Amino acid sequence: MSNQSAGRSGRTAKPRTPRSPEAQQRQRDILHIAMDTFAARGYNNASLAEIADRAGLTQAGVLHYFRSKALLLTSVLELRDQSGIEQLGAGRPQGLAFLRHLVDTALRNAEREGIVRLYAVLSAESVTDDHPAQDYFRDRYDGLRAFVADALREACELPDEDTQKAENAANAVIAVMDGLQVQWLLAPGSVDMAASTDLVVTALLTSLAPHRFGPDGEIRPGG
Repeated sequence: MSNQSAGRSGRTAKPRTPRSPEAQQRQRDILHIAMDTFAARGYNNASLAEIADRAGLTQAGVLHYFRSKALLLTSVLELRDQSGIEQLGAGRPQGLAFLRHLVDTALRNAEREGIVRLYAVLSAESVTDDHPAQDYFRDRYDGLRAFVADALREACELPDEDTQKAENAANAVIAVMDGLQVQWLLAPGSVDMAASTDLVVTALLTSLAPHRFGPDGEIRPGG
């Protein structure tokens, strides 16, 4: 089976559901060890043997819980999603509140180095041929792009004909946030992710709707 096929089957398959509390804890331990290993080495360079050794198991023991390395990867990504903005669902903030939420997310990320490193490493690695996380990151960017574009349209009260402009701006916001994460991982003392994200969001609001937002990103009286 090719890596691509394994990745696709991993997206539809689910890990086994342990019955005993001890087995459930063992599965959680494997997941967190895999998260640390993938973040440090990437998917391709991380081995099941290393993960199993750190968990005090054989490779067969790890596969008993997760069936395949690709399924272990998708399970790690789902764990990461629990802390991400893409899981806000129907209750997510709208318009300007969502854009402010992006700034808050950047602030929280400065306290979650492991999750940030995992995302940075795997998202970059996913562009390689047949990577099992490629569909995950493609879907994630599609969804996040739609969320940010909708928020910009709502906040700036853009007409329907400016849909492409909002999507281009959304791409810029996402690129800034992702790029800041890489810079922060390399030099945390030199990068303020929240302040830089806020600066870019404010500049975009002012550019897209100068009649509505002032240079500080606040809504103008009567705007």
